[in-house]
Amino acid sequence: MTALATREAYRDALVEQLPTDDRFYCLDSDTGLFTGVDFGAAADRYVNLGIAEHNLIGTAAGLAASGMLPYVTTMATFATTRALEAIKVDVAYAGLPVRIAGTHAGLSAGHLGPTHHCLEDLGIVRMLPGFTVVVPASGEQADQAVRQTATLPGPVYLRLGKAGTPALPELDAEPFTVGTIQKLTAGEDLTIFACGPHPVRAAVSAARLLASKGIGVAVHNLHTLRPLDVNALVTAAAPAKAVITVEEHWRLGGLGSLVAETLAEQAPKRVVRIGMPDTFVARVGDQEDLLVRYGISDAHIAETAFDLLDTRILNGGRSHGPDLSRV
Repeated sequence: MTALATREAYRDALVEQLPTDDRFYCLDSDTGLFTGVDFGAAADRYVNLGIAEHNLIGTAAGLAASGMLPYVTTMATFATTRALEAIKVDVAYAGLPVRIAGTHAGLSAGHLGPTHHCLEDLGIVRMLPGFTVVVPASGEQADQAVRQTATLPGPVYLRLGKAGTPALPELDAEPFTVGTIQKLTAGEDLTIFACGPHPVRAAVSAARLLASKGIGVAVHNLHTLRPLDVNALVTAAAPAKAVITVEEHWRLGGLGSLVAETLAEQAPKRVVRIGMPDTFVARVGDQEDLLVRYGISDAHIAETAFDLLDTRILNGGRSHGPDLSRV
């Protein structure tokens, strides 16, 4: 059964929250996400500014500077590229409590091509001082992310997808808490850090497959990139022979870079990053087709794990590649 999409869960949580506090505002960029929504007594605090991202961020900054708590809803790629200067100068520099919900993140707008793909947002936003950066792995986690970040000081970025994904029981293994790392499976041969609905599902699926081959894999949902739980990350990586990261983002700048940077400083470990290669997507396709095509899949994670556990790789030697018959 397909669960509620993260953007839809965000919408429902926000609509429920608006009447409870007069400081909450919902600023929309004509996304269609709120079409038909009854805001009730909070209707005057829903403002659709149209497709004008700089105005959207500027308005949110003005509201925040006046003591309000604005939520900005727009497509992730337009928020973090087209409106980046406004986010940097008007929001981050001033340390204002603006909440930016970037929808259609990653390849979830695959059918619209590279102009609408968002494979750079985590690298951009996590570099801006003061930001809290959260990537929910399910609708339930998106709901919790909205509620848990509601009154945090400073700006917040929520990375949201377009469509729902099937329920994943492992996501209920530990509570979702912003600022912590969520352990989904246990194992000491490899550690996988993933973020986002599709990468997390792929990582858990790969771990199940590897477990059937006698390989223990600890999968962790690293849903909060800032503030990063450094101690938990280092502890999770410690017993493993190597670390794999999985993300729906270019391999540069996002989750993989964050994990590699942290471990390089704290506890050096071999890290292999699975994400989008250094290229724009050259074809139109739906999200799942593109993810498989570019190796953000359980099969590719399993292949990478087999390759890593070849002692020649771990000792700096060369591999002839994994035996795909084992996958």
